[in-house]
Amino acid sequence: MKQLEKEKLKKNIQKEIDLLHEEIRNIEKQLSPIKKDCSLDNIAHASLKQDQNINIQRYEVAKKRLNSLKATLLRIDTKEYGICKECEEEINPARLELLPESQYCVRCMEELGL
Repeated sequence: MKQLEKEKLKKNIQKEIDLLHEEIRNIEKQLSPIKKDCSLDNIAHASLKQDQNINIQRYEVAKKRLNSLKATLLRIDTKEYGICKECEEEINPARLELLPESQYCVRCMEELGL
């Protein structure tokens, strides 16, 4: 992978990191504990709890992706970046553009069941 391609990826990764930080802050605002309110019936309360569970899942997915992208930024300038961990062939640049944290080519990922 050429240095120019890596620089472009770094910029895209940093943009994604910034967006994830913003998304996480917005989700955190919605994660306050839900207390049983006398004015709410059981269905409304259950709906609020379900919404909170969805927000918790969104939060966990965003944090996991954020950590993955930060780790990618740390290793993007190494020789190993962009090389499949399984077959040691170059990962398709289009794949890295979509998922810069990819550590496996599509073929190996499918064979490994990831």
